[in-house]
Order: sequence, then C-alpha cells, then structure tokens
Amino acid sequence: MYLTKKKSLKISVVAFAAVMGCGCNNSKEDTEMNNPLLQTWNTRYQTPPFDLIKEEHYLPAFEVAINKHNAEIEQITSQKESPTFANTIEALEYSGDLLERISLLFFNLLETNNNEQMQAIADTISPRLSNHTDSVNLNEKLFKRIKTVYENREKEHLNGEQMKLLEETYKNFIRGGANLQSSQKERFTAINEEIAKLTLKFNKNVLDATNAYQLVIENEADLAGLPPSVIAAAAQNSDSSQKTKWVFTLDNPSLLPFLQYADNRAKRESIWRAYSSRCNGGEFDNNLIINQLVKLRAERAQLLGYRTHADFVLSDNMAKNSQAVYDLLLAVWQPALEKVKQERDIYQRKMGTKKLQPWDWRYYTELIRKQEYNLNEDSLRPYFAVENVKDAAFMCAQKLYGLSFQKSEKIPVYDSNVVVYEVIDNEKVIAILYMDFYTRPSKGSGAWMTEFRVQHQTKKGENVIPLISLVFNFPPPTAQQPSLLNFDETETLFHEFGHALHGMLSKCRYASLAGTAVPRDFVEFPSQFMENWARNKDVMKMYAKHYQTGEPIPDNLIQQIEKARNYGQGFINTELIAASLLDMDYHTMETVPDFSPNDFEKAAMHRYGLIEEVLPRYKSQYFKHIFTSAMGYSAGYYAYTWSAVLEADAFELFKQNGLFDTKTAQSFRKNILEKGNTCDLMQCYIAFRGKEPDIHPLLKNRGLENE
Repeated sequence: MYLTKKKSLKISVVAFAAVMGCGCNNSKEDTEMNNPLLQTWNTRYQTPPFDLIKEEHYLPAFEVAINKHNAEIEQITSQKESPTFANTIEALEYSGDLLERISLLFFNLLETNNNEQMQAIADTISPRLSNHTDSVNLNEKLFKRIKTVYENREKEHLNGEQMKLLEETYKNFIRGGANLQSSQKERFTAINEEIAKLTLKFNKNVLDATNAYQLVIENEADLAGLPPSVIAAAAQNSDSSQKTKWVFTLDNPSLLPFLQYADNRAKRESIWRAYSSRCNGGEFDNNLIINQLVKLRAERAQLLGYRTHADFVLSDNMAKNSQAVYDLLLAVWQPALEKVKQERDIYQRKMGTKKLQPWDWRYYTELIRKQEYNLNEDSLRPYFAVENVKDAAFMCAQKLYGLSFQKSEKIPVYDSNVVVYEVIDNEKVIAILYMDFYTRPSKGSGAWMTEFRVQHQTKKGENVIPLISLVFNFPPPTAQQPSLLNFDETETLFHEFGHALHGMLSKCRYASLAGTAVPRDFVEFPSQFMENWARNKDVMKMYAKHYQTGEPIPDNLIQQIEKARNYGQGFINTELIAASLLDMDYHTMETVPDFSPNDFEKAAMHRYGLIEEVLPRYKSQYFKHIFTSAMGYSAGYYAYTWSAVLEADAFELFKQNGLFDTKTAQSFRKNILEKGNTCDLMQCYIAFRGKEPDIHPLLKNRGLENE
C-alpha cells in the first residue's frame, strides 16, 4: 500500500495557543532559532533530526511555513511580467518547500508514533490544512496566470516533462475549484474542511477501537492448536499484572494466526466478532461519519461538474470511468465467486452438521491445506525471518538494477526499532531507506510505503535524493526467536519494497511528478510486480533459510508452496473484489440519502451474490482505505486489481527472457520506475512491454482461468 503525501494548511495563532497551552509572545526570530523544524537540517543527507524534534515544535513551525508559502504565492501573483512557464508554473512548483517538509514529517509520524498530543495537533491542523490548500487553489490571480500560460503553451517550446507539469497544474486547479463561482467556492472550501475533520476522526476511531480490545486467555487448554511462536507472542503481549495469561489483540500478527489455528471455536468467534464489529456503534462509532463523507464527496464532485465522486476520481486515473472499473471487477468476480462456493462446500463437509461461519473460514482453510498439500503455514515461518526476507529483497534489487544497501548508524530515527540504509547505485548514494518492521500500539495497522522527502531537482538542476520509509506490522521478536513471517507477510515485504524502488529510482525534475506521484491505479503496479520474485522457487532457494540451522528451505516445502499457490483464491479474490465493489457503489451515488452503512453494505453484497460465510476484506466502519484521507483510495480500491493486470502481463516478459535478465530489467527501470508521472502511463507501459496489457495472465495466476 502506498500512503499519500499530505498537504499543509493555514492555522491561526489563537489555535496554536489553545492546543499548545502556551503564550504567543515569542518573537519570530526566537521561534525559528529554537525550532529544529525551521532550521537547516545539518544531518547526513539532510535527513530529519528526529532526536531534536518535539511535539511542541509542530504548530509554530506550521505557522511560519504557511506564512512563507503565502508570501511565495503573493510574489508570483504580484509580479508585473507577463505569465510564463518559468515565472508562474515552475515558480509555483518550487514554492511551499518548507511546508511540504514539515507536513510529510508530521503526518508520517502521526501514522507511526501516534499519541494524544500528536492527535490534538492533527485535530487542529487538518481542517486548516484544507483551508490553506483551498486558498491557493481558489486564488483568482494565480489561476489567471496559470490559465494564460496553459492557453499559450505551444509558444513556450516546452520539453515533455515541462508540458506535463503545466497540464497537471492546470488540471489540478480546475479540480481544486478554480473555475467555480464565488458562492460555490465558499461551499467548496467548507466541504473540504469538513471532509478533513471527518477522515481524521474516522482514522482515530479505528485505531482506538483496535487498541481497546484484548482477548485474554487464562486457561492454557484454550491455546490448543496454536503454534508455539504465536503462544510466545501472546505471552509477551501480557503485562506484569497478567502473568500466566496470554493476550491476543486485533492487530493482524495476533488476530490472523488465532483465527487460523485456534481449536477453540468459541474463542475464535469472540475475537472475530470484536474485529468485524469495530466502530459499528459504541464509543468509536463511524456510521454517521461514513454517511456524511459519502454525501460531502458527492456534493463536491457535482459542484465541480461531475455526476458522482467516482467520476471525479476516475477522470484522473487510467480507468477514466466507472464502467471500465465495474467491467474489470466483474470479470474477476464471477470466476472467483464460483471458486469460493466450491471452497465453502469443502469446508462445510469437513464441519459436518455444524454451520460454517466466517470465524471458521481461516481455520478450515488451514486444516484442508495441511491435508491436501501437506503444508502447514507455521512450519514455513522458521525459513522466513525478517532479516532473511529483507536481504532477499535487497538481493533482487542488486541483480535487477545494480543497487546495494549500506546500513547506517549515523542517521537519526524516530523509533529505536527503525533501521536505515544508504541506497547505492554506481558508487553513488541515490536514496535513504527507513524500515520500521514491528507492530506497536502507536502505529496504524497494515503496511505502507511513504516518503519524508521526494526525489526532485533544485532550480539549479542539482538532484535531491529521496527519503523513503517502509512501515510494517510484523510480529516483534521474542526472547527465544527473531520475527518470523508467514508467506503472506513475506510477499507484503516485497510488495512495499516495490513501492520503495518506484520512489528511490525516480529520475524526475519536479517533485509533483516524481516517483509514486502517479494515478492510483498505476501506483500499485511496481509493488505487486515485485511480489513475483518473493514466490519464485529459484529465488526462494537463495534466501529462505532456517533461522536456527541456516539450512535452505527443503525442495519439498517449495513444491508444496507452489502446489498450494492457487489454494484459497476464491476467498482471497471475493473478499478483495467485494470491498472494491462496495467502494464503487458508495461513490457512484448521484443522490445520497440518509442511509445505514450496515444496510447499504448488506444490500450491495446480496446484489452481487457474496456468500454469507465471507465478508468484504474491510467492512465499511473500518475501511480506512476509502474513508481516510491518509490512504486516499475512495473510488480507488479497485486499483489493486487494475494494477495486478499490469504486473501479471509485465512479468510474462521476465518469464520469457529470464528472471534477472539485465536488458529487460533496465527497460522496466527506464520506462516504469524512473518516469514518475512525466509521460502517458499507458505509453510508458507499451514502451516496456511492446503491447497493451492482457487480463488473462492475471486470471491464470490466480487459478481463475484454465491454463
């Protein structure tokens, strides 16, 4: 998953004082001298000095940065010279650097090191961030200059990347409300501010609800079926008052193994119900927020001249329209649905007279996997220690692109468990990579790639290297063993590393076009593409080694993994496509009445024929991808499937030419990873592949189409 970059916004001095509980008598000079966020970062590669930054530094820094950005905008709009690409479009691109630096830092740490003070800052800053963005987008003088340059673009003799920047800037201002009437602009701004507040609250509710639950096991017999590693982790979760108890949480490294292995059906039901009912009523209820968000998004889209929010989003994506998205999703849905029904019938026969329920699904999936394929997922974990998997991803990057990774102890980190690497290409450092592996209460769930700084060139043409961060929620190591991954988690590390390569290998001039700043349905292409190397049997022999003995994974285990590759694909694909269809159904409504998310979701799943034993991958109340601005996948969750078509088709070329074929890898690097959003992405794909993508490799890979 890719975490979208944040934009900063205007905030009042009064608000700063209210949140920070401090006076505002300090001079501007004192504020800047004593605030590390406002100083030049004299660290190695100008990385953030995390060891110096405190919560009280953020709000004053935002104030200074916003004022500076406003002054930069004023300088652009007040100049007497006629508008040109250089004095308007390029000047705008290079404005707001300080604001961007602070925003990226703050919002990334909000996701990884959240606490009450950080949340209070976010509650204050987020709606004002929206106001500041709107104040720029709705600046009539600025837009007039941009429009003039756009209308005279053929006279400027721009190169391809400059033309793309001009086109994207003009389009983004139109989408940001620049063409609205004055009364419409006022409403547009109010909508954006309210959306910012609601998405922040939604995210906080999910985090709080997740952290509020614990399944405490006191009777050792209730641990039957659980692997020793899972039991050890649960023992470590307990505090000093819970000795001889085992604690399971709703974080995936704790939840999923319990559902997969625990023989105690009642306990499985208990933790599953807690997970699936999060934020559905009670203290952390998200139902009203969902209702309000869907309404506000539809209203905003219609203000801008679009029929629905989906039309607004998709017009800027590769898909272009809702029909193309539905056509793709239903092409995968129909064979997946048939397969999941077959899986259900197998599990039901195994259960006998008891009715198969959602909390039984993973348990019987694992049971049948053991019987049919002689494959116990937990028996794989000893071969997939985090360090081994990370080294394997590095090895693939070296073989494909010639990169090497040097661990650094000199670069500050925001948590003691974070490790940092200098990324080297042709003896030159081209990026810094932070890796944050383990789950903790202050961290959001899931895994993602983000940036503390985007690759770009300065006005003088000097390259600025990117600062890339990968965040995971893997099980932390115990006193007895390192963090051991299942195969799904192994693929997750490769997936996020694919995003990292997209950011690290960027070779663009402008930050707003660089690296992962591509349409949502293209951004998941390089990440899903990288997963192919994790599962390749020849690569696995290179890196999958037992953490105790160092012995390579046996051939029979690799063969079992290969044989079982398409096992459970009915469930995997139906839960994914169900969530994608739900997202689209919410955001293709033209008129949005008051509605119950529970009723809406139930009706949608009934309409598509989803069986009752399977839920969408995310129920509405904790569907962070589409209801938080951090992830930004509203009307875009389909992107994982769209990108999967690209990656499956692209990998066919490596199958033909060789897994580490240098010529093919360099073509992928040049045409996909380095380009950012500087060209038409389908043309970039065709330049690499020689043709448009075909859906059939995806269906075959997922066992949804005969060979």
